[in-house]
Amino acid sequence: MLQRVYDWSLRMARHRHAERALAALCFAESSFIPALPEVMLLPMILAERAKAWRYATICTVSSVIGGIAGYMIGYFLFEAVGQPLLALYGMADQFGDIAGKYNDYGWLMVLIGGGITPIPYKVITIASGLTQLDFVTFVLASVVARGVRFFLPCALLYYYGPQAKRLMDTRLTLVFWVSLALVILGFVAAPYLFR
Repeated sequence: MLQRVYDWSLRMARHRHAERALAALCFAESSFIPALPEVMLLPMILAERAKAWRYATICTVSSVIGGIAGYMIGYFLFEAVGQPLLALYGMADQFGDIAGKYNDYGWLMVLIGGGITPIPYKVITIASGLTQLDFVTFVLASVVARGVRFFLPCALLYYYGPQAKRLMDTRLTLVFWVSLALVILGFVAAPYLFR
């Protein structure tokens, strides 16, 4: 089954709407749905390595815009939307305690949580809006964090594309399980992020 999904992803990577779909996925992943944009991004780069930098830019820009939407959810719609999303990630009960301390290190949380760790970025964006982290600081830290998140794998696949494609072709199941483990780790770690 994984092989069929992988083959389908490679075919879809060349579709005329692939870039729009990638942008929409990155936007949604940053603001309200649990997703892993790399599932679409990596096959797109493997299919057309010359567009790696373009794809990284699309991902970064749409992800930051999605992060701004998440910030707005926290800022304006916390009761209606933000609270249920935080409950989904197991953070609703302790969130009130940490909100006051968040702004002291909020920029660092955006920088680390948004780019380096598997902690869901949407939790960071909602927390930033709820605690009213300085908006310019939030956006700048998001650009850096999401840029690292997307440009690094794009650079690796650009320079090591043929070897990466061989790895995906021969060890697809292993790559899938490692990626899934990182996503699960992010969801498990999210409630402990601010303790």
